[in-house]
Amino acid sequence: MSHIRIVRASGKWTIRASGAVIGESTNALELLEGDYPAVIYFPRSDVAMAFLEPTDKVTHCPHKGEASYFSIEAKNRTLENAVWSYENPKETVAAIKDHLGFHTGDYLTVEQV
Repeated sequence: MSHIRIVRASGKWTIRASGAVIGESTNALELLEGDYPAVIYFPRSDVAMAFLEPTDKVTHCPHKGEASYFSIEAKNRTLENAVWSYENPKETVAAIKDHLGFHTGDYLTVEQV
C-alpha cells in the first residue's frame, strides 16, 4: 500500500525563478509522502514552458515511477535539473501526470499567494 496522498492545493500558487514569475495556478496539487515535506505540482498548462529545457537526467522512484528533468533558463542563470515530471506515473499517483514539481532554493521559490 502506498504512503502517498495527493490532494488539491488550496488557493493560488506561484513559481518564481530568479524573481520572475514563470507559473501561477489555482489548480495545483499537493503530494504528501511519508515524513517528506509536501511537494506542490503545477499543471504544465499553468507554467511558462518556454523557460524550461529538457535535460538527460532521469531518476526512478519505486512509488511514483520514472522522472524526467528540465532546467530553467532564468534571466541571469540556468537552474540545472530544477524541474521534474513523471510522464507515465504509476497508477496510484496518476493524478500528477502532466504536472511539474520544482526543486526550490535560493533562486527558485514556490509560494502560496
